[in-house]
Amino acid sequence: MEKRSHYLHGSDPREQRRLGLMNDILNRRCLAELALRGGERVLDVGCGLARFSREMAAARAGVSVLGIERDERQVLASRAHAHPRVEVRRGDAYELPLRAHEWGTFDIAWARFVLEHVDDPARVVAQMVRAVRPGGRVVLCDDDHDLLRLDPPAAELEALWAAYVETYRAHGNDPLIGRRLPRLLHACGARPARCTWVFFGSCAGSEDWRVVIDNCREILLGARAQIEAHLEPQRIDAGLAQFERWAERPDASFWLPLAWAEGLAPH
Repeated sequence: MEKRSHYLHGSDPREQRRLGLMNDILNRRCLAELALRGGERVLDVGCGLARFSREMAAARAGVSVLGIERDERQVLASRAHAHPRVEVRRGDAYELPLRAHEWGTFDIAWARFVLEHVDDPARVVAQMVRAVRPGGRVVLCDDDHDLLRLDPPAAELEALWAAYVETYRAHGNDPLIGRRLPRLLHACGARPARCTWVFFGSCAGSEDWRVVIDNCREILLGARAQIEAHLEPQRIDAGLAQFERWAERPDASFWLPLAWAEGLAPH
């Protein structure tokens, strides 16, 4: 059976700007959790424009990265910012385009915000486990959309978020994939070794408040056509309007942890 993946947000310039601002915050936090030592060979599955691939390569001496990206436009665009220890190769996460001698050689296989957009996450993770050397790390970072918390509560915005979450299910994807990451690793033959959170939240008054809030708004605006299948247009408008008012409150806080799980490939 042909497997599907469906990325809700597209890859137009507006979406790329959103991702760039998000990466300004998340990449440094993910690098800290990844704790590269130097010299690792890293496989970056679903690398997009390969910004994080380049940051991994620059973080420690001798780190080299092979990024895999399905979207040909993003592959071509990534090459405009080439790094000598980063290669970007077009391919699908379900069938990683590795050469025979590359399988089982990577120290780390990494994927962020990939599994929530595919209808067979285990197939992707199994490919990643196969790609790393014995004892190598498979590192997954993904959303559990049910964990978003807003304070003070904002009922219309929360209804809008719930409708957005339903768009994942409508495409056969799992909006709660984050909590299942260790189970996925185990099912695919890796030993779950660590799980934690990477925070992508903020509060009014923080220097990153607008970046976090604008990122959420852009996600909702970009997915509006899909959300309309689950929520009336007037309620979408009400949710967005409440978001604007709520974001101006000096006591507002936005809580969203991203799930992080690591597994070790069998010896």
